[in-house]
Order: sequence, then C-alpha cells, then structure tokens
Amino acid sequence: MAQQIAHGTSSPVTGEPIAACDPAPHKSAVGALALGSLGVVFGDIGTSPLYALRESLNHMKTTGVTDGGVLGTVSLLLWALFFTVTAKYVLFLMRADNKGEGGTLSLMALAQSALGHRAAAVFFLGVAGAALFSGDAIITPAISVLSALEGLELVTPIFTPYILPATIVILISIFWVQSHGTARVATFFGPIMAVFFLTMGVLGAMHIHDSPRILLAFDPIYGLRFLFGHGLIGFVVLGSVFLAVTGAEALYADMGHFGRRPIQGAWLFFVLPALTLNYLGQGALVLATPAAVENPFFLMAPPWALLPLVILSTVATIIASQAVITGAFSLARQAIQLGLLPRMLILHTSETQEGQIYIPRINRLLLVGVLLLVLMFKSSSSLASAYGIAVTGTMVVTTSLAFVVVWKLWHWPLWLAALFISGFLAIDLAFLAANLLKIVDGGWVPLLLGGFAMVVMWTWVRGADLLARKTRRDSISMQDLIRMLEKSKPIRVAGTAVFLTTSPEVAPSAFMHNLKHNKVMHERVLLMSVKTGDTPRVPQARRFEITKLSDDFTSIVLNYGYMESPRIPAALASLRKAGLKFDIMTTSFFVGRRKIKPAQNSGMPVWQDRLFIALFRQSANPTDYFSIPSDRVVELGEQLTI
Repeated sequence: MAQQIAHGTSSPVTGEPIAACDPAPHKSAVGALALGSLGVVFGDIGTSPLYALRESLNHMKTTGVTDGGVLGTVSLLLWALFFTVTAKYVLFLMRADNKGEGGTLSLMALAQSALGHRAAAVFFLGVAGAALFSGDAIITPAISVLSALEGLELVTPIFTPYILPATIVILISIFWVQSHGTARVATFFGPIMAVFFLTMGVLGAMHIHDSPRILLAFDPIYGLRFLFGHGLIGFVVLGSVFLAVTGAEALYADMGHFGRRPIQGAWLFFVLPALTLNYLGQGALVLATPAAVENPFFLMAPPWALLPLVILSTVATIIASQAVITGAFSLARQAIQLGLLPRMLILHTSETQEGQIYIPRINRLLLVGVLLLVLMFKSSSSLASAYGIAVTGTMVVTTSLAFVVVWKLWHWPLWLAALFISGFLAIDLAFLAANLLKIVDGGWVPLLLGGFAMVVMWTWVRGADLLARKTRRDSISMQDLIRMLEKSKPIRVAGTAVFLTTSPEVAPSAFMHNLKHNKVMHERVLLMSVKTGDTPRVPQARRFEITKLSDDFTSIVLNYGYMESPRIPAALASLRKAGLKFDIMTTSFFVGRRKIKPAQNSGMPVWQDRLFIALFRQSANPTDYFSIPSDRVVELGEQLTI
C-alpha cells in the first residue's frame, strides 16, 4: 500500500477578486518600485508619442489637415488613454490577478481554475493571446528604434542614409547583450525614463499656448464627431490612434514584478499627465503651424535641444525594446511550463532574481524577425501599418477571459458581468476592426506571425497529448511492477537511482529499459515527476510531495508555478532538509531519450505529424532543462510512433 509521507501541491485559487498578498509596502518602497516600473512597464506606451499623432494625422493629408481633424484626433488619443488604459487596465484588470501575476496566460490559468477544468474556448483564447503577443514582441523594437532615429533627419539631412544601418546596429546590440543579463543596466532604466517622461511633459506644456483651443480635446464630443462625421477616414484614423495604447498589456503583464500599487501610482500621477501634456502640445503645435504635421514630436523641441531629444528618445526606445524582449522570455517560459511549447534551454542571468532569464532560441528568433521587418519596411511610417493588429487582438482576448473571471470567480450575475465587460469589449472590437483595414499595407505581418505561433502551440499540445496516451497505453502500472519484482527479485546494486517520469503511477520507460538490458536495480529508487500548477509560484513549503510506494520505491512530485523554472538540484537540497536520506555523490539520474516516428494513422494530418516531430527533435533534453549535473546522468533511448 502506498503511503504518503509529505505533500505540498499548489493550492487552488481562492475565488477572491483580489489575490492574497503581503501587507502594504512602505511608501518609500512603493516609490522605489514605481520608479523602477517606468523603465520596464511603461517603455512601450511611453515611446508612442514619437509616432502616434503623426501617423494619425498622416491619413488626412490627402483631404487636408483641418482644425476639427486635429482636435478630434487628439481627443480620440486622450480618451483612448483614459478609457482603455486607465479604466480598463489600471483600475479594473489589475484587480483580476493570479496570485499577484497578470498577463494573458495568467488570466487563462485563472479562468480555467474558476471553471474547474480546461475549457476549450478558454484554452484557445489563451493560446491566441500568447501567439499574438509574439507578433507584438517583434514589431515593437523595430518601430520604436526606427522612429527615434528618424529624428536625425530634422537635425540635418546628412544623417538620412545612416538611419537604417544605425537602427540595425542598435537592434543587434540589444539582442546581443541579453545573454549577459540586464539586472545592472536595469537600475538605470527607471531614472532615464523618468527624465524622458518629464521632458515630454515639459515640451507639451510649453506648446499648449500656441493654440489654447487644443484644450477642447478633453471633450469627447470632438473625438466622436470626427470619428462618425468623416466616414472611412475617421475609421482609418482610429486604427492609428490605437498606437497610443499599444503598451497597455505591459501594465497588466508586468504586475508581478512591481505590484499593483506602484504601477497604478506611476501611471496616474506621472506617466498619464506627461503623455496627456505631450499630445496636447503636439496638437497645439500642428494647429498653429500645420507644416509641423510631418513630425510634431521632434518639432516641439527648440533647435538647440533637437539632437539631445533624439538621443534621449533613442535611449528610451532601447529601454522599451528591452522591456518587450524580457516580456517575450517570460511569456515563453510560461508557455513551456503550461505545456504549450516544447522544452527550451532557459538560462538564469541573475543569482537573486528568478525573473532574470535568457532563452537563446527565443532571442535568436526575435532578432531575425526584427531585422527582417526593418529591412522590409525601412521606415516607422511603413511599420505603423503592421503595428496594432496583434495588440488589439490580444486586448480582445484579455477582455474575453476577464468575463469568465468576473462571472465565475467573482460570482457576478451573468447579466451584470456581460453588461460590464461589453463596454470594454465594444471599444476593443472597434480598435480591432479599424486596424484590420491595414492588412494589405502590412497588417498581415502580425497575423502571419501570430497564426504561425498558434499552429505551433496547437500542434505541440495535440501531439504531446497523443504521445502521453500512447505511453500510458503501453506502460505497466507501478503497483503491478512492484508485485512482480517481489516475486522475481533482480540483482541489487548500491546507491540511489532517480528516474524522471511524467506520471509516477506508471513505470518509467528508462527504468524498464535499465531492468531489461542491465538486469539490475539500485538499493533506492526514486520516481521523480515535475508538475506545473495553475498559480504563478508555489511556496517552498509546498514544493514537493513524497509518497512511499514500497520499501524499494519512493515517488516524488515536484510542484512548480508557471512563472518558475524547475531546477532539480535545488529541489534535492530541499528534500534532504526534509529528511529524505540519500547521497548526491552516489545518485544517478536516469532519463529517457525518445525518437518519434510518424504512424500510419496518428489522428493528426501528415503535415502536423511532421511539425510535431520537428518540434520534438528541437526540444531541450531534460538534463539541460532541469539543470541536472551532466556527469550523473544516464540516458536510455527508445523509439515511439504517434
């Protein structure tokens, strides 16, 4: 009879709208976190003024940029910040956290917990949101750095031929430094972005007096009048207005790094006022000097400050790019832990910060994608057409998942949840529809990237499920094996053997191969499996559960959250402290290495079989992924068909 002697699985979501958290931090700590958040959370949305109003007004050049058009566009920009970012993300969605973590996959896990099972619709929405974010992660560095360096053209036309090469050099440098970690550099991100936001606010405030009528943009009627009174042009402009809120998802996704209060405080009392003043200043400048429509952000600066502003903006876009890349690494780790992607090598670049990670394969893919976009589109104006669709799609997904949380987890009446969410969803769908008009001009890029990412994740989930079914079907249960070994005892050798397995209830294939070919069994056999829960992190006290199956066999389940990287040596140290007796120097780890071949009828199309096999071959081996000492690993191979 199996005897459970220690346990610690992750606890289910409590159902409270606000996750349990530590006592409120001191005001000085909140201030420090708020300053740090400026360099990570607000990089993307903070650099939007470089191109958002310019691209919005560009659509009116053929018919003429009118005062009503400028007032209406600025009004739409401001109310996009007020409604979508402030009301939806800062005040509402940041309360829908999964143990302090936000983001599409966190919300998906929260919604699945609320439903009590993996609902197909919720799972599809989560996968779609993660896939679309991958498109955003490639486009953001390209458009941000390009838009900043294009300010050099205003300093002197001599710089024009060097903008594209300089952009490529900067982007390559950004991705090259990822392997060295960004913890030290990140300490400067917050102060630099604080200077950038302060500069934007001051420049905007300086120009409001150029045309004080711009203050009428606070009246949403001007925005609505322009949107519905100019036919297709108004709708097209709405798609470019969305560029002002493209970083809103970062507010939610990065909540776990800084906490709700610091992000909310930084946005409400510093970032939002700075952005508001800047857009008002740009609009006033264009009203007073229509020729400034070519690049209103940089033309707000006096001639002597133009070059310093270009340099400061370039640094700000580098910081914004860094934040997006870091977010892509974090999302990829979540997807791997949740079983949406094959295992990839995850390197920790900091000994103290769990979130400081580097995934070489993701880094290379992002770099190739970013460089291809820069070479294809060559300017930020061209790239602006490709921007927006991925983010609007992610926003629709986030809002839809939030409905499940509000209804099932917060226990709102169905009609009230639907009524409340429909307001946000209507705006999201309007932005999405406006951005879909850009498909021919470049909007196909994020759709193609997102679609490919969805196919990859769908194929991996489907193939892994088929493989797991076949493994269970062809395996023998541990209880049956134990009874068989009691009747026919094999030769015993000294030491401890750890067999990694996906299911402790069935005999690991590596154990069966070792028994069959080597005809021996170690004195102590540990069956170790790693499970990922639907919470971001699992406390150390609940890291493992130990079940004694017999005198010879012990089952160990290691529990991790989807924001954590499973590192077995650290887990073994915890197990020894808990009283499990074994000598690490005489312990061997047995790992199965599988080779997959397509079957006649696997249940998937032939192309999907081949894609899954290709992904499986690229999957990191368990030794590297779980950080197991390589000199203590024995790999035993087997061939399977799916």
